[in-house]
Amino acid sequence: MSAVLEVRDLAKHFPVSTGLFGGGSAVVKAVDGVSFDVRAGQTMAIVGESGCGKSTVARLVLRLIEPTRGTVRLDGRDLVGLPPGELRAVRGQLQIIFQDPYGSLNPRMTVGDMLAEPLMLHDVVPKASRRARVAELLSLVGLRPESAQRYPHEFSGGQRQRLAIARALAAEPKVIVCDEPVSALDVSIQAQILNLLADLQRRFGLAYVFISHDLSVVRQVADAVAVMYLGRFVETGPAQHVFGQQRHPYTRALLAAVPVPVPEARSTRDNVVGGDVPSPLAPPPGCHFHTRCPHAIERCRADVPALEAADEGGAVACHRWRELDVVAGGAARRPPHNPALARLQAAFAGRSTG
Repeated sequence: MSAVLEVRDLAKHFPVSTGLFGGGSAVVKAVDGVSFDVRAGQTMAIVGESGCGKSTVARLVLRLIEPTRGTVRLDGRDLVGLPPGELRAVRGQLQIIFQDPYGSLNPRMTVGDMLAEPLMLHDVVPKASRRARVAELLSLVGLRPESAQRYPHEFSGGQRQRLAIARALAAEPKVIVCDEPVSALDVSIQAQILNLLADLQRRFGLAYVFISHDLSVVRQVADAVAVMYLGRFVETGPAQHVFGQQRHPYTRALLAAVPVPVPEARSTRDNVVGGDVPSPLAPPPGCHFHTRCPHAIERCRADVPALEAADEGGAVACHRWRELDVVAGGAARRPPHNPALARLQAAFAGRSTG
């Protein structure tokens, strides 16, 4: 199956002023050449620490900001450089669910007006059918059709996120970018929203780009994972492969930092790294991670590692990943999933957890 979304060598560099009086200049390479594909019905997760560039990738894919270089293709059509008229015509096929269910909805619009707006902008249904389509969208996300007469402040956080999902669905998109869609919600509500997203994906064949720092959530939803550090992908691959047999030291560090229900059960903390993320204004030369990596050698400080293919469809950007994998015996620590979230997901999906 061909990819519905293809991203190649995507980069965004922000010029900034430096110095006491702003006399100097520098460039922040927020995203520095990332590539990935997403097929219909697939969830591609991008994970990493705060400030690594995940949300910038999301906004570049949607062309909310213009890339410095690279291409974004939707069904083979390059969106970068499209004139405003043509871009508006295809915007309905790319939608976003924001992190904050309180700040992403217009408090002055009723739910009905809010959901009818994309129907009008993208001419999805005739005017006479919009009210019925709004009622259908509310039912799809588990809300009553009468909710169309209410305002966002009359809903709970979980209900508001359902409204945000309904708004994203209104234009009948092919790709939805989920930018930390459950991080502001309680665990029980997270399970409901994740199950709703999974159900809608199965029903409509949606492709998701799922941005998150919560690895327990990503493990539940992702088909493929890209691990990001200071604007670059350091490891990519199928979710089962990335979570079960990590190659890059940074990926292992992220997973070693995941809290576990029984701390005594953690086999090792050797992979946990300290220190702060370097400033994106002055990233380290060579491998950006070498200042925090316990396995760094002189080559890591000088040469930028290329993202090279590994087995099982994965790729890793590390000079030493082969020898480190041998030392680890090919059995990197499998991260503990969130049992509470898994049980709640199963319960809300109507399945037995045993």
